Amino acid sequence: MDVVVASKEPARPAVGGFGGEARPARAKPPSVDRDAYPYRMKDLCERTGLPRQVVHFYIQQGLVPEGHKTGRNMAYYGEEHLARILLVRKLQHERFLPLRAIKALLEERDEAFSPAQRRFVHEVKSRLSRALGARADNPATADANELIQKLGLSRKDLEDMVDLGLIAAAEEHDASGRARLVVASDDTWILETFAEFRRIGFNESIGFSARDILMYEEAMGALFAREAKLLAERLSSLAPEQAATMVERALPLINAFLVRYHDALARNFLATL
Repeated sequence: MDVVVASKEPARPAVGGFGGEARPARAKPPSVDRDAYPYRMKDLCERTGLPRQVVHFYIQQGLVPEGHKTGRNMAYYGEEHLARILLVRKLQHERFLPLRAIKALLEERDEAFSPAQRRFVHEVKSRLSRALGARADNPATADANELIQKLGLSRKDLEDMVDLGLIAAAEEHDASGRARLVVASDDTWILETFAEFRRIGFNESIGFSARDILMYEEAMGALFAREAKLLAERLSSLAPEQAATMVERALPLINAFLVRYHDALARNFLATL
């Protein structure tokens, strides 16, 4: 005969699924200051006129900061997110800057410049001559297909430069509604220079492609970032008018130095062979 011994502790009701296994306690969603972050994704889309996929793409590419998440599929955004989305869109579609260039410039601006330095640089920019000012909104464009045909480049050359972020291209529609691919007229020199390389003999049959230009873009981008930071730090004690005059007079000297120093490096290298 079996003897059943009663437990001294009262039986606890089973919690959760089969077998009375306890479910893990559900974490409380993080709170967010709705005054500082009033927008949801649909609000950003309504205010910018952009589809959700484009906004998500900007965030994924690091062009726009992530929102403050309160759940797996819920996040809130502030005025800084809205302003950044509009700025990226403006730089990409009105000033024809490639996303690669936009990301590099924004990262450098955010990391290297204090708010006071950014205000100073903005004041200097407003005093620079038109030739050195920022690219205008809605710059003149050139038909991309006509341009590459004239230069003897292939459609692949153009697509590679766009994919690599060396130039930006967009679709425009004429009066009849026909779409055409265009590039900013300010950027045609890049295609013209590449076409010259092709004519000299630097072609794909011996391994040269648009990707080889990236080493120059990366080197010049890093150099310019250091240059801009140095000037912002050391000129910020001056009046913006004086700083603008100094920058305008210094840029031709810097450009000439870079060309001559590159020649000197080539000559010095050949002297060692």
